[in-house]
Amino acid sequence: MTIHQLSVFVENKSGTLLQVLELLKEANIQLIASTISDTVEYGIYRIICSEPMRAYETLKQAGISANLSDVFAIMLDNQPGRAADAIRSFSQAGIGISYLYSFLLSGKGILVFRTDSPEETRKVILDKGLNYIEEQHLLKMA
Repeated sequence: MTIHQLSVFVENKSGTLLQVLELLKEANIQLIASTISDTVEYGIYRIICSEPMRAYETLKQAGISANLSDVFAIMLDNQPGRAADAIRSFSQAGIGISYLYSFLLSGKGILVFRTDSPEETRKVILDKGLNYIEEQHLLKMA
């Protein structure tokens, strides 16, 4: 019910993001989605990719600070308001969204998110019949 997300800590200076991207390129790892959030001194580069475990090892071997975590991914029809409908289900259950990003893949909207209550999130996904994505399915869509 979850997928692996790579979180890479990069300094806010020229060339650090390029170093990460070059390492992944050299390892022939395909990016599916990514986002950066930043603070004054560093950024967190979150990545969904074709081979998260190998990407993690590649970056660690290069001395780059990275973590692997499980995040939820749900697939929505590509229509206005579907994200609001999905998030309403979690909000009504009292579940907080820590962060979220979205993208289109194969004509479907994909929401990737982390919550403050993973077990409750799983329950809501199943109870509401939300179309969750597991890693092997996401890779087939890319």
